[in-house]
Amino acid sequence: MRRIFPFFMALVLLTGCAGSTSSIGGKEKYQATFLGLFDTVTTIIGYAKNQEEFQKEAEAIKASLEEYHQLLDIYHSYEGINNLKTINDQAGDKPVKVDTRIIDFLLDCRSYYELTEGRVNVAMGSVLSLWHEVRSAGIDDQENAVLPDEAALKEAALHCSFDGMIIDEENSTVFLEDPNQSLDVGAIAKGWAVQKVCEDLPAGLSVSVGGNVHATGPKPETDSPWVVGIQSPENPEEFVHTLNLMKGSVVSSGDYQRYYQVDGESYHHIIDPDTLYPARYWRSVSIVCEDSGLADALSTALFLLPLEEGQALLEKCQAEAMWIDLEGNQYYSPGFEELIRS
Repeated sequence: MRRIFPFFMALVLLTGCAGSTSSIGGKEKYQATFLGLFDTVTTIIGYAKNQEEFQKEAEAIKASLEEYHQLLDIYHSYEGINNLKTINDQAGDKPVKVDTRIIDFLLDCRSYYELTEGRVNVAMGSVLSLWHEVRSAGIDDQENAVLPDEAALKEAALHCSFDGMIIDEENSTVFLEDPNQSLDVGAIAKGWAVQKVCEDLPAGLSVSVGGNVHATGPKPETDSPWVVGIQSPENPEEFVHTLNLMKGSVVSSGDYQRYYQVDGESYHHIIDPDTLYPARYWRSVSIVCEDSGLADALSTALFLLPLEEGQALLEKCQAEAMWIDLEGNQYYSPGFEELIRS
């Protein structure tokens, strides 16, 4: 079941003690949390002279994220906006004129598709929708949980060609030639939107959307890092590591985030385009990367690859990674351990 959250903002003064670790250069540490965008929790942390100053900045960030949420939404329509749902609805019918930000997004999706040799493919909506349907039903009714029909999966896989998406930059239109094709951007949308919003923010903020964490720079005045936790696949309430993050993004993909069980076996949401079934290499993959959109794409791609192939891809991207396998063993890229705080 796709959860729809009501919007709220909770603004919290984490400490008011002058000279405390949360007071820097006469500024206090504040946190704003709200729900609903990208179907998850957004948390903004920063330093300001007072609550009013921080709240104004947090609300501006929320407004920017909301614009991307609406543009990249595949489930809902919005008055006056042609979004990704509009493109899906017009598949096989006619090109859809869209905001140039959607064009930019889909061009980046093409780059990620080529970089990962098809592992990250936003044109796989026909396959992913079958898994989404049975997973949602299985979560609601575990006793009657089933897998997607094998023949239906193979038929759906015939409608996943990225080349079937015609992106006309000059006229700002997008057209899915195949009427049975659809876009599903869950592997990229959050990270890409966070990156675009954070590019326009001042240094010294931390923005997290559903665990996709981006730091716009070190904490102000002190140049000290933000501390970001990596969830344990065994117990997501605990961290296997905390990392020091000066600037950039930390993104994780895992089999513990969205899954259901059929006959006692778990099936998660990260689908291998070759097998059309959930990948079985890893429990989780965490990426540290300057660009949040690329980090999102890499976390999915490396989850779908054996270690050596994942390392080879990572080396092309100036990023670091940690893998946790099915037995709980941890593997690191050459520079990852330097980021570990504890």
